[in-house]
Amino acid sequence: MNANHPIHSTGPGFCARMIQSSLLIGTLLCSSLAFSTDISGTWKHSKKPVWIEIRLDKGDGIVIRNDKFPERAGNTFITDIKADKSELNLWHGTAYIRKMKQYKDVEISLSETGKLQVTGKMGFFSRTIEWLPAEK
Repeated sequence: MNANHPIHSTGPGFCARMIQSSLLIGTLLCSSLAFSTDISGTWKHSKKPVWIEIRLDKGDGIVIRNDKFPERAGNTFITDIKADKSELNLWHGTAYIRKMKQYKDVEISLSETGKLQVTGKMGFFSRTIEWLPAEK
């Protein structure tokens, strides 16, 4: 074997090249994961006959169908949706809480099982509503 061949080289630059290559591959893998998550689309409430459409390009979520209260279709449910830059699968926004008649800060996350979870905190209490991907 040729000791000067690049594959078999163990010179001072070899470790630096290996570290650079490892970092590049790791960065590419992580960046593809960061951009693969998108919550845009239609979601159905897990327990009620309500559907919303999340539009990340507009930063909102609107009610597109409500079988119990059809007049609510077209209402904005979540506004100011922004991705959390420090954590994958996490967004923040404000959701309209009908019982309180006001918007409250919420955390929006995507579970490992593919459910959209909207969590609002009021004082010591929090409530999470799960949304399932709507069938096409």
